[in-house]
Amino acid sequence: MIIGIIVVIGAIAGGYLMEHGKLLVLMQPAELLIIGGAALGTVLIANPPYVLKKIVANLVGTLKGSPFTKQKYLQTLQMIYELLTKARKEGLVAIENDIESPTESAILSKYPDFLNDHHLCAFVCDTMRMAVTGGIDPFDIDQMMELDMEVHHHEQEEPVSALSTMADALPGLGIVAAVLGVVITMGSLGGPPEEIGHKVAAALVGTFLGILLCYGFVGPVAANMTKLVEDEHAHVYALRVALLAFIKGTPPIMAVEIARRAVPSRVRPTFTELESTCRGGPRE
Repeated sequence: MIIGIIVVIGAIAGGYLMEHGKLLVLMQPAELLIIGGAALGTVLIANPPYVLKKIVANLVGTLKGSPFTKQKYLQTLQMIYELLTKARKEGLVAIENDIESPTESAILSKYPDFLNDHHLCAFVCDTMRMAVTGGIDPFDIDQMMELDMEVHHHEQEEPVSALSTMADALPGLGIVAAVLGVVITMGSLGGPPEEIGHKVAAALVGTFLGILLCYGFVGPVAANMTKLVEDEHAHVYALRVALLAFIKGTPPIMAVEIARRAVPSRVRPTFTELESTCRGGPRE
């Protein structure tokens, strides 16, 4: 993402300089304050504090990039394979302590990334808790997992929607800044032409900044955040497939293989890679 920002700035500044433009003319702190401050204010007005915290967290996430790599999927599938294998060999009751206290589980404690992802940990443990309880049809468990995923996905989309709304508002706020600049210019019509020209340029920069921030920065960042949300959704979906397959009676190694097929192709491990990874864990 940082490279993209540099390209945007470099292309615009480079083209402007090629036409012998003066960069100092674009440095209009007052216009930037009007647009940036008003845009920030609209976000504060429209969103409760918990959404604002998510926006900050997601912005940090976009800088780090997607954590859902092939290695991440291999670790997740190995973890679920070990848990399901224990349940198959020793009975579902044997994993009750694992899902009730995951931080103390001999299996789950080996995967700190899983434990630190509170939604994912709760998703797996709550689902397996329903399986241990018994008497629930696999279809109903699948419906519960789907409902859980839909609620979480909606919550993760809230900061993206807030940022997209901010991006949509920026061109309009740029016009507001430009209008204010014109108002100031009209009050200086009797002054020197150089002063009037400077004020007109400042007003036009307001429109320029509003459009640039919308389509060059905030909008693309919101799109990047959307892709991260989709990556997380795909990760949880793969686990859902594995858990449902096991609850229906599929052996653990086949359950994780079915889940592997649900992994996006760009990060999907091969059959050999998955088998080699799972071979390090307990066997059936």
